[in-house]
Amino acid sequence: MLWHAAGGGVGQIALQWLSAMGVHVIATVGSEAKAEIARGLGAAHVILYREEDVAARVREITGGKGVPVAFDSVGKDTFEASLNSLSPRGMMVTFGNASGPVPALAPLELTKRGSLFLTRPRLGDYIATRAELEASSAALFRRLRDGTVKLAPSHRYPLAEAAQAHRDLEARRTTGSVILLP
Repeated sequence: MLWHAAGGGVGQIALQWLSAMGVHVIATVGSEAKAEIARGLGAAHVILYREEDVAARVREITGGKGVPVAFDSVGKDTFEASLNSLSPRGMMVTFGNASGPVPALAPLELTKRGSLFLTRPRLGDYIATRAELEASSAALFRRLRDGTVKLAPSHRYPLAEAAQAHRDLEARRTTGSVILLP
């Protein structure tokens, strides 16, 4: 699978969890420092998406086949590369807009690229009930307890510097989770 923004908070959790499940993850990151983090968390391959042609590298890594699924939280800057990295009948999951909203896409484009699937999940649709919230939380906390997933917030800001924390997140100067302290 392809996972964008593997050096971020969600990406770091996903890499650890997926690697523990035996999933072969191709991770994209924006810097060599984040590439080292992704490798350390179990990424099978790491692509510097600002320096490399993501789709071409994915095709090279997969022997021309592409990946069956791509998870993309970056948005506008990686959307085309994600679609172009998919194998026929592949699934693109776009769940973030770090670089801006993705462009409009005519459904026929999905057919032309191999009968692809595209989804934009919303957390409220997947954790719509208290029972679903408790089950999802329990699964994550199990992984934290058993050591499959380790969290190490890399940046802490006083609450008074919340605006700077947001600027650093938007500029992709952070890795992992960001904590605001009272």
